[in-house]
Amino acid sequence: MKLLLIHSDYIEYEVKDKAIKNPEDILHTSDRFEEALTVFTAVEAIDEKSPTLAVSDATNEICKTAEQLQVKNIMIYPYAHLSSDLAKPHNAQNILIALEQSVKEQGYIVKRSPFGWYKAFKISCKGHPLSELSREIIPGKEKEVSEETESLKKERKLSSYWHILDQDGTLYDIETYDFSGHDNLKTFSFYEKDKSRAVKQEPAHVKLMKQLEIADYEPASDAGNMRYYPKGRFIKKLLEQYVTRRVVSYGGLEVETPIMYDMDHPTLSKYLQRFPARQYQIESDKRNFFLRFAACFGQFLMAHDATISYKDLPLKIYEMTRYSFRREQSGELTGLRRLRAFTMPDVHALVSDMGMAMDEFKVRFDLSLNVLHTIGIETPDLEMALRTTKEFYNENKGFIVDLVKKFGKPILLELWDERIFYFILKFEFNFVDMSDKASALSTDQIDIENGERYNIKFTDTNGEQHHPLILHCSPSGAIERVMYALLEKEAWRMSKGEKAMLPLWLSPTQIRFIPVSDDFVTDCERLVSSLDELSIYHCIRSDIDDREESVSRRIRDAEKEWVPIIIVVGDNERSTNCFKPRFRRKDLGEDNKEYTLKELAEMIDALMQRFPIEPLPLHLLVSKRPRFK
Repeated sequence: MKLLLIHSDYIEYEVKDKAIKNPEDILHTSDRFEEALTVFTAVEAIDEKSPTLAVSDATNEICKTAEQLQVKNIMIYPYAHLSSDLAKPHNAQNILIALEQSVKEQGYIVKRSPFGWYKAFKISCKGHPLSELSREIIPGKEKEVSEETESLKKERKLSSYWHILDQDGTLYDIETYDFSGHDNLKTFSFYEKDKSRAVKQEPAHVKLMKQLEIADYEPASDAGNMRYYPKGRFIKKLLEQYVTRRVVSYGGLEVETPIMYDMDHPTLSKYLQRFPARQYQIESDKRNFFLRFAACFGQFLMAHDATISYKDLPLKIYEMTRYSFRREQSGELTGLRRLRAFTMPDVHALVSDMGMAMDEFKVRFDLSLNVLHTIGIETPDLEMALRTTKEFYNENKGFIVDLVKKFGKPILLELWDERIFYFILKFEFNFVDMSDKASALSTDQIDIENGERYNIKFTDTNGEQHHPLILHCSPSGAIERVMYALLEKEAWRMSKGEKAMLPLWLSPTQIRFIPVSDDFVTDCERLVSSLDELSIYHCIRSDIDDREESVSRRIRDAEKEWVPIIIVVGDNERSTNCFKPRFRRKDLGEDNKEYTLKELAEMIDALMQRFPIEPLPLHLLVSKRPRFK
C-alpha cells in the first residue's frame, strides 16, 4: 500500500464520472473536510495476500502521523496514481473500508471519499516540514498479525511518568522540579516529554560543516544521506578507529555482518513488525529484503549458531556498522544530527542472568562516559536519561542512584507501569544543542527478550542450556552524531566570543607553516620533515600555505579552518630554528614564547598518545588543494 499524507487546511472533492465498471455507491457527490490529515491511498496487489496486516500497518502509520501533527480529522482518499501494481478493485475497496473503520476505532474522526470514481479535488497544504509525507506499507505474514499488532498498540498507548532523580536518590516530579542551575536538563526533559522532533530552524553545526569542508547534503541521494569531503572522511575515520580501539580493549570481539536481511526469515519477520517505519526495503531475486537499522540482526544470528559456555560470558560481540539505515521522518532530518544512513558502533554482551547484566551495565556505563570525555564531550555537555519500569526501579533503586552519582548531576527518569519494549533498563547520554534539540549519544540497554527470540543458548556448569540476557551498547553513539555534537559545542563557544577548534587529535591539519615569501617554502618543507623525524610517532600533520596571498590573509584563512597551531617562517626562524607559534587555545601552549621544533614535537606527541595516528589527508601545499564548498 502506498500512502501520501498531507496535513491540510482543507480537502474538498466533487464526483465527476465512473473510473471503473462497478464503482462504490455514493450518498454525496461532494464533500469538504477542514483541518485534516489527508491520506491519499493506493491499495496494491501485495496487500491482497495479507489484507488484515495491510490495514493494521497502514492504521499504525496514519495514527502515528496524526498524533505527531495533533489532528483528529482524517480523510482517506483513494488515489490509484501512486502505484503501477494495483490490487483488484473489489479487494481494494474492501481494504479501504476496513482501513476507515480501523482508524475510527483509534478515536479519530474519519471520512473516506468514494472508491472507483473520477473526482475533482482541491487541497490546501500547510507547508511545514511534516506536512507532506509518503509511506510504503508491505504487509508480512497473516499469522503474525495478532501478536505484533497488539505490541504496537501497547507501545502507542504507553504512559510515561517523568521525574528528575537527584544524586541523593530524591525523586521529583518533572512539573514541580526547580531546574535552577540546570537549564539544559530542563530543555532536554521537556523535549523528551513532549516528543517534538520536527526541525524548525537550521542547527548551528550545518553552516560549520559546510564552511569547514567536512560534509554536505547529497541532492542526488535519498534525504538523510550525506557526502563527506576529505576532511570529513578523515575525522570520521579517526573517530571510528578510536571507538573501536576502546571497545576491543574492553573485550569486544570485532565482527562484520550483512547490511540486508530476508524479510521472511522466521526470526526476523516478527521483530520487524515492531519497527515498520524504520525500514528500507528492496527486492532481489523475487525476495524482499530490508536494510538493517542496527547490528542486532547479524550479531544475534551469529550468536545463535555459536557454541557458548558459561565460561565465555560475558561474551562481547562488536561491529562498527557502515552503515545502518533508518527511514526517519523527512521533517526531522537535519545535518549530521539525524540521518537515514549512519555509522554506529554496536557492542552486544551476552550474560547469564540479571546479576551479571547489572555488573556489566556498570562497566559499560563507565566505558561510555570515558569514551565521550576523551573525545571531547564532557559531563557538562551532557544530560542523562534512564528508562525503566516502576517495579524495576523500586527493586533496584540503590543500583540506579549509584549510576546518577557516577554521572555527577541530576538525571531525567522515565518510568512505566509495565514493560512494553524488549529492554527492562536503558540509559542514554544526550547532547542539547543551540536549537534546544536533544540527541542521544552513548546508550546501553538490558534486553530480556531477544536471547529467547533468536534461540541463543549457553551451557551452564551443570551442562544445561539457557537463553542469555543481552546488553545493547553504543559507547559513543553514531559517529556522525559525535561530529554534530563537537561542532555544536564549538558553535556555542563562538557565540560567547571564544575561538572554535576541533580537538588536536581530530584536526586534519595540526600545524600550518606560513612562509613570508616563496624563498621560504623550502625551509617550511624541511621543517615539516624534521617534525616528523622528531616525533615518536613520525606523523605530525603539518602543511604549508604557499599561496600568493599576504601573510595576514593566510593567517586569517588558517584561523577560519580552525588550525590549532600557526607558525610564520621568515629570516629569524631560518637563522634560529626557534618559533613563536600562534596557539588557537591556551591549553595548547603559550603565545609569544619561543619553541624549538623538538619542543613542539614533544608537546604534540604528549597530546596524541591516547589517539589514532593518521597522516595529513590533503596535499602538503595549500595551493594544490581543490575547494569543495
